[in-house]
This record gives sequence, C-alpha cells and structure tokens, in this order.
Amino acid sequence: MAVFEYKHPLISHKISILRNINTDTKLFRESLNEIASLMVYEATKDLKLKTINVETPIQKTETLVLDEPVTIVPILRAGLGMVDALLALIPNAKVGHLGVYRNEETFEPTYYYAKMPTNILESKVLIVDPMLATGGSIIYTIDYLKEMGVKNISVLSIIGAPEGIEAITKKHPDINLYIAAIDKGLNEHKYIYPGLGDAGDRIFGTK
Repeated sequence: MAVFEYKHPLISHKISILRNINTDTKLFRESLNEIASLMVYEATKDLKLKTINVETPIQKTETLVLDEPVTIVPILRAGLGMVDALLALIPNAKVGHLGVYRNEETFEPTYYYAKMPTNILESKVLIVDPMLATGGSIIYTIDYLKEMGVKNISVLSIIGAPEGIEAITKKHPDINLYIAAIDKGLNEHKYIYPGLGDAGDRIFGTK
C-alpha cells in the first residue's frame, strides 16, 4: 500500500480556500473540484493502455488509448462533490454509489444504499470522499467492494487524519491512498482538525 500526500503549490493554495470559514458555497464547490482534478492524474497513472492506428493530417501512426474501465464510487453524500471533476477527465467512467453515514453517538459507519455498475469487477475503482477522518466509512466501502470481488481499488480524499489513514492501512494494506493534505488529527468529536468543517454541508449549502 502507498499513501501519497500531494505537495503541489496549486493544491495547497486551493485547500486554503476550502479551510476558510468565509468561503461561500460556489467557491467551495469549485475549489473542491479543481483539487480533485489535480489529484486524478497521479491516481490514474497506472491505467492500462493499448495501441491503435490513427491518421493524422500528415500520416498514419500508432498512438495509445485507455484499455481499462474506470468506476468512480463516491461515498454519499460528500463524495458527490468530487465526481464531476473526475468525469471531466474520464468521461467514459461509470459511477457507482454507496450510502454510508457516521453515527454521531457511536462514530461507527451506518449503511443505507448501494448501486454499482455491471462492469465493476473489471474496473479500476476510485473511491472518493473529501474527508478521511476515522476511516470507518471508507473501510466499510472497501470491504463491500472486495466482497463483490473487486481487486483494483484506490481512495482519493481531500483531507486525511493520521488515525484514519492508520486504520485503513492496517485493515487493507493493498489499497493506495491519495490525499491532498494530511492534517493533525481528530478532536473529541472525531472531526478532523484543523480540517475544513463538514464537507457535505459546505458543498451543498445545508448549513
């Protein structure tokens, strides 16, 4: 397993926008999508390619195209905020959905919905969730996908806590984690600090 933390100036700048309590919903969504767009390059660098023949305005030549299906699995609801950015770069990707929320008393993941595309077993699967806090929801999602028979799974999160990263690496040492920024830790309410607040509420303007 590899834990990849991005150290790019553009990502750092845009994360500062997300953290700011005064950032409005529109700018928050836009910045989140821009960060996800920058992250997807590294997360898809191992996609399989095949050679095809094309004709340029000058001559016939060989070139490379993708030869592996991709499925994006956002963890509802905050993960939806990252989907459009990935689809803009991988327009043929399928999108599965998994509904998991954290019980605010036990801090354990609670499942409520799942719908996956038919070709998910052949796909490279990208789980997307802006916040990796305790890791419970992401671990649940990985468990669910592996029970289906999915082999090739990576996780993309904007902000990660060391506690959640450690939990995932212990349970699923074969999974690659791509995280825009690793924060200091979790507070007594299991929220990431300094963090950026509730990503779902800030994406959808529900608070």
